[in-house]
Amino acid sequence: MKKYEHIFFDLDHTLWDFSTNCAETLNELYAQHQLHRFNIVLSEFIISYRQINDSMWDDLHRGKVTKEEIRNLRFARTFHLLGLQESDVPQGMDEQFISICPTKSNVFPHTHEVLDYLAQQYVLHILTNGSSDTQFVKLKSAGLDHYFKEVIHADESGYMKPDQRMFDYALQTAGILPHQCLMIGDDLYADVLGAKNAGIDQVFVNRHQIKHEEILTYEIDCLSTLKTFL
Repeated sequence: MKKYEHIFFDLDHTLWDFSTNCAETLNELYAQHQLHRFNIVLSEFIISYRQINDSMWDDLHRGKVTKEEIRNLRFARTFHLLGLQESDVPQGMDEQFISICPTKSNVFPHTHEVLDYLAQQYVLHILTNGSSDTQFVKLKSAGLDHYFKEVIHADESGYMKPDQRMFDYALQTAGILPHQCLMIGDDLYADVLGAKNAGIDQVFVNRHQIKHEEILTYEIDCLSTLKTFL
């Protein structure tokens, strides 16, 4: 089995459970702003927000929107999807979401167990498209910050996954070559194919069994599987 020296992890949806943390935050905002007065059902509010947010992040990876547009528009589009006016969005809701959500601590099953195991053999890093003002808070809140030597984010590099320059920047920051490392992430396009195009071996964390025809280095549906080949 090939021996790596460094491992890059994506954070959101790979280690940090964005869906659960997002739902908890939206639940709080729903109650705080009494959104029931709009006849919004909480479950529909959460589903609609995640649909809009996921779609906009996919567009971000493809260069169609900016992070600022995501922050400024996702609640307005959520309300529109629910049949309401954009003007119905409570003032400051997105700022409140950004303030609260990163403080949530939910991670995926086996996250700490696997990181404890890997940290004994490899140098671990985070490679994320998330904003610097939130990613460090997430890591600390979830008790993950001590595992990683470098936290490399798009704000620092000036590029975003899947842009090869983001991966080149990560390699330069870690002082290594592509064959010395492995990229682990949940996003087939941004994390996995981005790493592949940069000459880096990859692990696709495919929890939802998304069908594809790509030839990848590894594919798993649970983080615990990493211990069987690393």
